[in-house]
Amino acid sequence: MADTAALYDTYARAPMRFERGEGVWLVTEAGERYLDFAAGVAVNALGHAHPHLVAALKDQAEKLWHVSNLYEAPGQEKLARRLIDNTFADKVFFTNSGAEALECAIKTARRYHYAKGHPERFHIVTFEGAFHGRTIATIAAGGQQKYIDGFGPKAPGFDQVPFEDMEAVEAAVTEATAGILLEPVQGEGGLRAFSKEFLRDIRALCDERGLLLILDEVQCGVGRTGRLFAYEHSGIVPDIMAVAKGIGGGFPMGACLATAEAASGMVAGTHGSTYGGNPLAMAVGNAVLDVVLAEGFLRHVEDVALVFRQGLASLKDRYPEVIEEIRGMGLMIGIKAKIPAGDLIQAMRAEKLLGVLAGDNVVRLLPPLVTTAEEARLGLARLEKAAEAISKR
Repeated sequence: MADTAALYDTYARAPMRFERGEGVWLVTEAGERYLDFAAGVAVNALGHAHPHLVAALKDQAEKLWHVSNLYEAPGQEKLARRLIDNTFADKVFFTNSGAEALECAIKTARRYHYAKGHPERFHIVTFEGAFHGRTIATIAAGGQQKYIDGFGPKAPGFDQVPFEDMEAVEAAVTEATAGILLEPVQGEGGLRAFSKEFLRDIRALCDERGLLLILDEVQCGVGRTGRLFAYEHSGIVPDIMAVAKGIGGGFPMGACLATAEAASGMVAGTHGSTYGGNPLAMAVGNAVLDVVLAEGFLRHVEDVALVFRQGLASLKDRYPEVIEEIRGMGLMIGIKAKIPAGDLIQAMRAEKLLGVLAGDNVVRLLPPLVTTAEEARLGLARLEKAAEAISKR
């Protein structure tokens, strides 16, 4: 029997206790096997107990765990160089989480304008439906009242506008604006993807008004959409980008990437992290990139995503009373339900299939990027049984 009395009561935990994981599977203490299409909310990009990640972590654990950022860090240098070589960025700061990566991104943008002699430029335009983390600054950036209530005054400097409303963005930009922050594909907000055209217009506006474009790719990055990062689909590049979740494959780590110009205000002493970029995290992050950057890996993600798309389109046609719309990109999939999304999650769990709730009455499917076509079809079959069980009620 669960004994949760010693824990903060901040989570509505499902009565499930997992003991181990194997690839796309989670196994409970009782030996029940669940197909894990939640993947730790897009964290376990390579599934559970991936042998290359396990070997990298074990090898590093026998050498060095922590020395702090007082000294040179070869693991950081290697991972940063690989990220730079495969993205727009010139500079990388390593963190422990996505929220910390966003904090670094916000500070980088504000500090840039401060260093240029414009301390008044600290406002950042954000979008309705966004989720950027649980810190005081990032809940203000996300703008969702349920996360802000009870924690004192909302942190200043965040101006929220409706999703994909260019007129509202233009109206929100003032002489005090430092940048624009968005998730190319909103995760918590219901798997809504910004159009390529809108992202190009935002990039053009930033260039015209001297703003920094900040992308939150904590959930949609590291291969999740079929490209290394989601911004690549639109042909634009940001000035600053926050990354986490999949980059650690289950080990807690994140990163803030920036151009040299955007990061020019972040000089010695302006930011820091005790654990950020520790040797264990760097070993795992490099191991993740070994796999994700391997020839054919991202093509595999696209191929399996197509299996899901085709199967989900068929399910939508056959169960219109359950499924309203299919959203997302790559293996970041949203099922907008016609019934309460929580009911669909429960029906899926009854079929030993795991997903994640999102806003706008959406169920997220975030399968590991190593999911095979066969495993995708197995998941779709279990989802069909769940939809059928609901339709018979």
